[in-house]
Amino acid sequence: MNPVILITGASRGIGAATALQAARAGYTVAVNYQTNALAANDVVQQIRALGATAIAVQADVAKEEQVLAMFATIDAQFGPLRALVNSAGVVDLASRVDAMTVARLKRIFDTNVIGSMVCAREAVLRMSTRHGGAGGAIVNLSSVAATLGSPAQYVDYAASKGAIDTFTVGLAREVAAEGIRVNAVRPGVIDTEIHASGGQPERAQQLAGAVPMQRPGRAEEVASAILWLLGSDASYTTGALLDVSGGR
Repeated sequence: MNPVILITGASRGIGAATALQAARAGYTVAVNYQTNALAANDVVQQIRALGATAIAVQADVAKEEQVLAMFATIDAQFGPLRALVNSAGVVDLASRVDAMTVARLKRIFDTNVIGSMVCAREAVLRMSTRHGGAGGAIVNLSSVAATLGSPAQYVDYAASKGAIDTFTVGLAREVAAEGIRVNAVRPGVIDTEIHASGGQPERAQQLAGAVPMQRPGRAEEVASAILWLLGSDASYTTGALLDVSGGR
């Protein structure tokens, strides 16, 4: 039986690329999306065209009741979860901190931090040998913004990813003896749709000169790192923060 993986935010960008690579690696894939059912179903159809099994599951990870319903759907349709990728995340328009509203901050942290933690909680309840599970792996999506701070751009986003770094290390140590490995990838400038949602659709190309490799990364390059961390080749790797940033 193929291992079951849930990838949040999998209707676009890094999440979608990870879903397709996971299918090629032999996973049964739950493709989570918040609102864009058309895009999520397109990813599902691409996975099925590869001969793999997939479903699209709607949930806003910032809403606990929707996360619980999503996990219940996966339990019912696929059985025990073996892997989780916390890829769902949001950014806002470029701003200084002195212009940020509390509503903006809550939106960023509810999705990027609390959403990832609640999804991880539910995954641990299913994977941990402490709870009768057979083990598994979790990969969180951080960002090199956590180390750079993103001044005058997205300090709130950077801070949320700093929280993910700390959460990754803490959870990894907490469940290391329970059959679960927890790691994070920290992408740099990646050419995905998230820049458009932050009001700067050309940002990846504009920042290429600031990257030592002189180009933005591709979603598939991040997905490859995620799949390595999920797989048996990384069997002694937990609590790691892997930069996929072209040297930035």
